[in-house]
Amino acid sequence: MKATVAMDSFKGSLTSLEAGNAVKDGILSASSEHEVTVLPLADGGEGTLEALVEGLNGVYRSEDVTGPDGKKVTARYGIVHGDTAIIEMAQASGLTLIKENDILTVTTYGTGELIRAALDEGIRKFIIGIGGSATNDGGTGMLEALGVRFIDGDQGADDVPGSPKTVGALALKTLTSIDISNLDSRIKESSFKVACDVRNPLLGANGCSFIYGPQKGASEEQIKDMDIWMRSYAELTKKVLPEADPDFPGSGAAGGMGFALKYYLDAELVSGSKLVLEVTHLEDYIQNSDILITGEGRIDSQSLNGKGPVEAARLAKKYGKETIAIAGSEGSDAMLLLEVFDSYHILPEVENFMQKEVAYDNLIETARECFLSRRSEHGF
Repeated sequence: MKATVAMDSFKGSLTSLEAGNAVKDGILSASSEHEVTVLPLADGGEGTLEALVEGLNGVYRSEDVTGPDGKKVTARYGIVHGDTAIIEMAQASGLTLIKENDILTVTTYGTGELIRAALDEGIRKFIIGIGGSATNDGGTGMLEALGVRFIDGDQGADDVPGSPKTVGALALKTLTSIDISNLDSRIKESSFKVACDVRNPLLGANGCSFIYGPQKGASEEQIKDMDIWMRSYAELTKKVLPEADPDFPGSGAAGGMGFALKYYLDAELVSGSKLVLEVTHLEDYIQNSDILITGEGRIDSQSLNGKGPVEAARLAKKYGKETIAIAGSEGSDAMLLLEVFDSYHILPEVENFMQKEVAYDNLIETARECFLSRRSEHGF
């Protein structure tokens, strides 16, 4: 029997591949005759970089870039398939990189430096995860690192790009014009896909300043100010890019990074889990398998809202394949998941269940028991 295993991470204990390999060990301990392939699974957020690079035998690159507070940080990105860069915005512009967040001055410049580094290496395909950001600068720092000039009343016409001049959301307050003539020419040769599961617009009550500003330490007054400044930025953007639409779903993601990526870099904003499925070619593996085993740390009805295991299961259903889910815990409404999974199994509650070794062993045993009972029931 051919089995494909695609497990999402067990947050706090196991990565996607660690969970997948534990399930593989459990299946093979039930019968060494099974053929098992392990692929990474993620939703485009935290852990996607590691899942894809390690799961697809990619390579890491490290760069010293500008952190959100202007101090240098060492950030990683990955290269998979030899031609595709995997970039997590949180590596260079993430909230965890700073102790206290001054929402008005933090910048996305470092994320632009990561993109530039990959371009220098000859990469022209990009997958960017934009979760976990510290910023609300509309992506202007990232764009400045790539050659866009943001001009205010104090800047002369001969300012040369190459070092951060705009400083976070506060710079949008005095912005008077935008010059895209020096945007890195390699951008036109490149394709960008952005893992973006939020649907918020750039502006207004549901925009980035009002919805995500509080999570990043913004006061009520700062939120109102940033929304006004962001509106001015959107209007100036429309003067150079008439198609720019601040109401486009996802424009408000990551403090407006969604807006910048979509309109300045012509990026496609897509579901994070579906994007990962595409990159890993999971559908091809499922077609050539008899069964899919997937899962994550917890399953409940929220898993139906685009989570990786459910999207993987839906692919399996498309080809009439059996699907089993294994999870660390379940919500009271987990039975709803039987509309996409043929069965699901929950790890036993044991002491120190979040420890890596304990979680790994529990996954092995649960997968083993699952396949032993399945063999007695189905004969294989």
